Amino acid sequence: MAENIRLTEIDDSNRDLHPRLTLDDKCVFLFEYTSGKRWDFSTTNGLIKTLKRKPDQKGQYYKNQEIEKCGNLFRTTLSDEWLSSGTLVPIPPSKAFGDPAYDNRMERICRAIRPNLDVRLLVSQRNSTIAAHERGTAPRPTIEELIENYEIDETLTHPAPSTIAIFDDVLTAGTHFKAVKTVLSARFPAVPIYGIFIARRVFPEVQIEDWF
Repeated sequence: MAENIRLTEIDDSNRDLHPRLTLDDKCVFLFEYTSGKRWDFSTTNGLIKTLKRKPDQKGQYYKNQEIEKCGNLFRTTLSDEWLSSGTLVPIPPSKAFGDPAYDNRMERICRAIRPNLDVRLLVSQRNSTIAAHERGTAPRPTIEELIENYEIDETLTHPAPSTIAIFDDVLTAGTHFKAVKTVLSARFPAVPIYGIFIARRVFPEVQIEDWF
């Protein structure tokens, strides 16, 4: 694996592909996932496709391997200082707690970064929905619709976090990130909130580099 993997910040040079993000949204990512391409188009496409395997699909061994790999990557790219003081909040999956299809891959990656991290499922969905990547041409949920379906687990709010990073696999338009950030900001108005992503979405005409 390449040793020069670094987190890249979303800024004026690359924000145009993520229209829900604004100047005050501080987000970083590791790789680029190319929309509309197969799993074998790039290493990152293969990684994301494997991570998105449903819990009842074959290939869980490979999914588990990729979860551990992602944990290792973030262990080496996130600062020890932040990891020792920050709170990681996984983006809620499309299925609610108790749904047989509930997939906790984001939580598992966060916990794989290193032991004793402050990982909290502060935000969850009241009701299961169709995953965004499975909607095809159907309308994607709006920020407002997502917020309506989100709730804070008050049993996990103490002690109050000093800084929060919302964690997800792929940054697309930024809708889910903005919805979760809005809910968390209302509950913790003085706490800085960031976004950490395995990859951001790009389109085929955007040149990318592989990471092996």
